[in-house]
Amino acid sequence: MKKISYFLLASLVGIFGANADTKDFKGEIRKGLRNSGGYTYSRSQNRANVVGELGHEVFYDDCPAEYDGDDEYRLFVPTSMYVRMGGGINLGFATKKARVADETYVAKDSWNVLIGLGWNLSSYVRTEVEFQHLDFKFSDLDGANAYHNTLNGMLYFDFARRYVQNGDITYRRTIVPFMGIGAGIGMYDFDGSNGAGGLTVAAPRAEFGVNFMINDIIGLDIYYQYQMLIEHGFGWNTKRIGVDNISNIMATFRMNF
Repeated sequence: MKKISYFLLASLVGIFGANADTKDFKGEIRKGLRNSGGYTYSRSQNRANVVGELGHEVFYDDCPAEYDGDDEYRLFVPTSMYVRMGGGINLGFATKKARVADETYVAKDSWNVLIGLGWNLSSYVRTEVEFQHLDFKFSDLDGANAYHNTLNGMLYFDFARRYVQNGDITYRRTIVPFMGIGAGIGMYDFDGSNGAGGLTVAAPRAEFGVNFMINDIIGLDIYYQYQMLIEHGFGWNTKRIGVDNISNIMATFRMNF
């Protein structure tokens, strides 16, 4: 009986000792999650700094209570491609006026839509092919519309790394400003008789804006778009070759895969 008591006592000590060691170990991992690599955990920056694979395994399904239910500790895996789609409104004051003989008319209530396919070349650089449709309306010209369809190629540069590697762990940024430059080719079509139209060349095209990541996959781009279109007339009863300055404010969603 005495030997059995000693055995039970030793077992209890071993169990509680193991639990204490496990608790201490988890505490160390939790501290590492919050402060690994000199960073302090920031929900707004979505920084999940995990101490090695062991730390990730311990806390992936056993997060601290204050973060329970969130997916903050999931490792970010950089993607290689994305699709982008959205639209925008035309800035009439920064867009060339349509000409009808000797009269000119300001663009009004005009808009455009686009869809694009992009490749993430690095954390700083990406490239994209996009199709864009522009619909023009003009003040004091009821029912007189113009359309422009264009295929563009763009090269983008991000002013901050989209993702940063810290040891074996990669985390992404939430807000990234960017710029893009490129060229395109398309066709004008002005409704009605004597409407100018035909082939246009968009060179250069430029974009300046900010990307807001909603999660690891989907982001929102808000940006200004400028296009200099070389064309054979912009309006009606005009055949002179000229240059159109077209400006838009755009909002597009980018889905990475």
